[in-house]
Amino acid sequence: MMNPAKQSYFFSGTAVFFWSTVATAFKLALQELDVFQLIYIASGVSVVLLFVIILIRKKQNLLFSQSKKDLISSVLLGAFNPAIYYIILFKAYSLLPAQVAQPINMVWPIVLTLLSIPMLKQKIRWISFVALGISFIGVIFISSQGSIEGFRNISKTGVGLALLTSVLWSFYWILNVKDKRDEVVKLFTGFVFGFIFLNGIMIVFSDFNFPKGIPLGAAIYTGFFEVGITYVLWLNAMKLSNNNAKIGNLVFLAPFISLIFIRLILKETIFITTFIGLVFIIGGILIQQLVGKPENK
Repeated sequence: MMNPAKQSYFFSGTAVFFWSTVATAFKLALQELDVFQLIYIASGVSVVLLFVIILIRKKQNLLFSQSKKDLISSVLLGAFNPAIYYIILFKAYSLLPAQVAQPINMVWPIVLTLLSIPMLKQKIRWISFVALGISFIGVIFISSQGSIEGFRNISKTGVGLALLTSVLWSFYWILNVKDKRDEVVKLFTGFVFGFIFLNGIMIVFSDFNFPKGIPLGAAIYTGFFEVGITYVLWLNAMKLSNNNAKIGNLVFLAPFISLIFIRLILKETIFITTFIGLVFIIGGILIQQLVGKPENK
């Protein structure tokens, strides 16, 4: 039996591994599924999986003890995630190479810090703006796809949508932090409402004729490992750890490991500028975490 510290690293390492694979899964699914079909399937899988986890943990009583205010909060959370956020994220992936979309989406921790000024009434140190600038230098490197010519070929809409997801996820995170319910119950309830929204979106913008084979399998995989099991593994890791900062920093390994899967499975040519851009993005985030933490007013 592993001690709590080793269990923490095992759970966090497993979560990071699975998160490293999802960018590849997104692209495989989008070969034949549209963005609405992909998030619909993934959300449905996540709802079932999260409900099973709730039953295993015997937390079903918490589902029925939620207040009207809790349910209203879940409606709002579900509109953000999975509905709006993932539709925009998957659209960005449909327009961009995986090695571009995935790192750009990572700038959200710094965007979150900036949004904390008006939404959480926090003071932000000047270094946070420096950190944001450093990360956006990384975005420029990644968008270049190896040369100046790459700027002409990159989808500006795709880059804009990838950056927009950082703003949306930051809003979602702030709303989530303010909601003090059990994390899994809160996530499940939000996804139930989100799945209801997605049924309406599917009727209007897509259809329920899903192709079989690798794209469908990739969509199901996304439902399991983008949110479901991986999210619970990460929560367990944070609970067992005596140093959440060290565990949290492991997530920065994910985009680098992800490039291995992108190269081997998607056969994308990995540009040196992608590595340079990732270093800038993660460097900016680490600077923010180390010296740019916000203060309460």
